[in-house]
Amino acid sequence: MAAATYLDTLNAEQRRAVEHGVANGSTVGGPLLVIAGAGSGKTNTLAHRVAHLIVAGADPRRILLMTFSRRAAAEMGARVERIARKVLGENNAAIMRDALTWAGTFHGIGARLLREYAERIGVDPAFTIHDREDSADLMSLVRHDCGLSRTESRFPAKGTCLSIYSRCVNAEMEIEKVLGQHYPWCAGWASELKRLFAAYVEAKQAQHVLDYDDLLLYWAQMMSDAGIAEEIGGRFDHVLVDEYQDTNRLQSTILLALKPEGRGLTVVGDDAQSIYSFRAATVRNILEFPQSFSPRAEIITLDRNYRSTQAVLAAANGVIGLARERFTKNLWTDRTSSHKPQLVAVRDEAEQARYIVEQVLANREQGSLLKHQAVLFRTSSHSGPLEIELTRRNIPFVKFGGLKFLDAAHVKDMLALLRFIENPRDRVAGFRILHLLPGVGHATAQRVLDHMAESPSPLAALCKLPAPPRTGDDWAAFIRTVENLSYSEWPADLEHARLWYEPHLDRIHEDAETRRADLMQLEQIASGYISREKFLTEITLDPPDATSDQAGVPLLDEDYLILSTIHSAKGQEWKSVFLLNVVDGCMPSDLGAGTSAELEEERRLLYVAMTRAKDDLHLIVPQRFFTHGQAASGDRHVYASRTRFIPEALVPLFERTTWPKAQAGTARTAAQGPKIDIGARMRGMWR
Repeated sequence: MAAATYLDTLNAEQRRAVEHGVANGSTVGGPLLVIAGAGSGKTNTLAHRVAHLIVAGADPRRILLMTFSRRAAAEMGARVERIARKVLGENNAAIMRDALTWAGTFHGIGARLLREYAERIGVDPAFTIHDREDSADLMSLVRHDCGLSRTESRFPAKGTCLSIYSRCVNAEMEIEKVLGQHYPWCAGWASELKRLFAAYVEAKQAQHVLDYDDLLLYWAQMMSDAGIAEEIGGRFDHVLVDEYQDTNRLQSTILLALKPEGRGLTVVGDDAQSIYSFRAATVRNILEFPQSFSPRAEIITLDRNYRSTQAVLAAANGVIGLARERFTKNLWTDRTSSHKPQLVAVRDEAEQARYIVEQVLANREQGSLLKHQAVLFRTSSHSGPLEIELTRRNIPFVKFGGLKFLDAAHVKDMLALLRFIENPRDRVAGFRILHLLPGVGHATAQRVLDHMAESPSPLAALCKLPAPPRTGDDWAAFIRTVENLSYSEWPADLEHARLWYEPHLDRIHEDAETRRADLMQLEQIASGYISREKFLTEITLDPPDATSDQAGVPLLDEDYLILSTIHSAKGQEWKSVFLLNVVDGCMPSDLGAGTSAELEEERRLLYVAMTRAKDDLHLIVPQRFFTHGQAASGDRHVYASRTRFIPEALVPLFERTTWPKAQAGTARTAAQGPKIDIGARMRGMWR
């Protein structure tokens, strides 16, 4: 240990974070907060800390590591193994990796613990998990049963109801406060919403289903029992949490219940990158973490940046330095550059699109791949004019934030069938599957599900039902499939389900062949899981990114430009970054500037976008926008001003330019030539 050369690659602050609490034969120290600035090697530091704890004698089976995606947990485990291999050798490192079994997302760990403690907390261990769309569908059914779909004035839609419910749960806030702060147009429905949410909870419990929020809520409720909390907390010597700035109040409650005194607790994050309040995340968790313990948690700041040039960092530091409340840090780097970030004024969104295309192509001519460049924006709709220009110029691009794999109808159909077999009391899955059968409408499906609900053996009751009118041979085929799936071995289940579903796929969808490829992909994914229950849990909690026909990656081009919202870009980096619409109204968004807390998050969004750039950063400021107004004002141009987050005092940190460069004595007009009556030509096409 005296010659821990595997730590020599770390800088001084990283090494302090890694070695915290490891001394005199012990590995368990007091609570630690690592403030990891953008590009400061956060993941590398956390992986080294886990490896160092194990090398120093910590039992990997007693380490709980929570990240925000299963992919991040897998990557962390692989890094820990590589680091430990240098010290422990091949065999021991592999053993250690296999023993690091408590690494995953908050929701994944929660689901695992709930199944383990289900009987002690009155939950059916065979519960199934609803994704957001399934939860919204169940909310819709309950909403209808409560008579709230027939109100004289328009009651909030199912998606809005679910969002209100979710924020109440995750933010641990009373419904009146949630409505007042985030859904003021729904404030008059507080009592009805309370009745709806109570019925929604009863429906979930009757059907043995949990939603995403329940995985945290039930875990937190479980930890409110002193005996269970001590038992679960005592299973882990070390609890480490990544991206702590993105946690909500419920997650903070769980964490503090696991380690109320903070011993063995490490959280890593950056308050300046807290940008997910729309998911009920709160920056207060990380800001208030040190004083949650006595004595206070130690704070170690990682401020050396390994990504960007000093010129980019100077501009980003300037922007975040004006924040009202933050942990003090000033990012720095050895990477010098004489090129300041560009603050580019253009006439309108069309000129903005042309500027980006010209710069992207110029970079490509100088040897920079398209995929090493990215265009970022506050809202997905901002990229519309650019997408048109890229298509016109035949430049391939990928836009992140498309249709998710589990949102595709055909994938949801397949998973609904498996979920229905796993838990036949799941009415959302049952309705979805029964509606696939020709001749089965809502009333028929409801009669079938009601009949099943009255039986202690729902699937047996289903199989004994006579075929509903007009279902023909489809009902018999459905019942045979249900019987097969009830007894078949995993993963043969999925093949049986696919063979039943494919005729319906051909009947319902014109692009059935493309969708069939997704079903084959789903079958391949399923083969990696030991059981149907494990597969349904994991794919719901951490689904693949996109369907084969919606992934966005051009199949015929190995190089493509990246388009992304800032939220989706967090954690990424590119050689050149272009940021659209750096003007008030877009950044900050009109909808995100209502309170000081919202305004501060918008400032952090700009900071996150700027710190994605390694070498070149372009902030583009259109002078006017074309808006589609109401009848009174009509379509019109509105003029914009540079974002308030870059006041005049910060402008010297940028190179201020106008594009295109105006030429003296000339005006930019359309090329002169013979007049062409395009309208007459278009009309003539249809004569």
